[in-house]
Amino acid sequence: MRNFWEELRRPILALAPMANVTDAAFRHMFAQEHRALPADARPVLYTEFVSVEGLLSRGRERLLPDLWFNKGAASGRPDADADEHPIVAQIFGVKPDQFARAAELVAGMGFDGIDINMGCPDRAVERQGAGAALIKTPALAQKIIRATREGAGGLPISVKTRIGWNTEQLDEWIPALLEEHPAALIVHLRTRKEMSKVPAHWDLAPRLVALRDAHSPLGKDGTGGTLVFGNGDVASRDDARARAAAYGLDGVMVGRGAFGAPWFFTGKEPDLRERLTRLVEHTELFEALYRNGDPAHGATLKNFDVMKKHYKAYCAGFDGAKELRIRLMEETNAAGVRRVVETFLADTP
Repeated sequence: MRNFWEELRRPILALAPMANVTDAAFRHMFAQEHRALPADARPVLYTEFVSVEGLLSRGRERLLPDLWFNKGAASGRPDADADEHPIVAQIFGVKPDQFARAAELVAGMGFDGIDINMGCPDRAVERQGAGAALIKTPALAQKIIRATREGAGGLPISVKTRIGWNTEQLDEWIPALLEEHPAALIVHLRTRKEMSKVPAHWDLAPRLVALRDAHSPLGKDGTGGTLVFGNGDVASRDDARARAAAYGLDGVMVGRGAFGAPWFFTGKEPDLRERLTRLVEHTELFEALYRNGDPAHGATLKNFDVMKKHYKAYCAGFDGAKELRIRLMEETNAAGVRRVVETFLADTP
């Protein structure tokens, strides 16, 4: 099976997986903007992370919406007008046999790749020994990569992690991952202890590249080994490209910097009307998918308050932004958000 990572133009850019953020509505807003980009220059999109144990349980149906993505016009879904590929499903857990079975399930859904979360600092995840806690058990992490590969049916496997647990542990932790030759290794350049409270340690990126070259090197044509990505504090598309060039990375993953900016990877700077129009479209799609129900399910799946974390990012940097944001926070449905935005634009010179 094809390794889509090797088909992309470098530096490769990617949108980070974020719980209750990178749902199908959020990603769709980016996919609409990406239609104008060549296929090999589109950023890689990631789903929210999903528990392998949950995917194998009787409660699987409650988790499957986190793995929804656009499958084209024939799906009948409200987001069928833009292609999300390349798209990667991120999974987490602690038991290798569950990773193998879950990977087989995910592989049948049409994803381009599977990513293993080895960096999440959520305490509920860590109590299981999953997410960032795997930094403390490198041998288990290796078994998980192997098991996921066995179940994935040839899909490329990537890993997203951090530079260490309480302290920087690159030389102990990163080689253990690279020895399993994942297709891509994405490193959030902070420790688990640091969370996102300190600036990302981009000065460590050259060491990541050197470790890759020692343990899972690329061939002369840039294929065959592990691609290495940095993540943390990226402010713009140009910033991402500059960091990749400065540190010799194959790509950069962007998280919070892309909030409220579905045009982030195009380099476009929209005017106020377009920015707020996209806010409304995002809200209406979220409601259509998760509040009114997907055509295949017909259920209310996410609380409307999930959308409100996006309004702070959409409403920033212009006169009246704070007041608009406060008014939006009071709304409980997409119709109300549309009325507030249309009134604001009508009153704005």
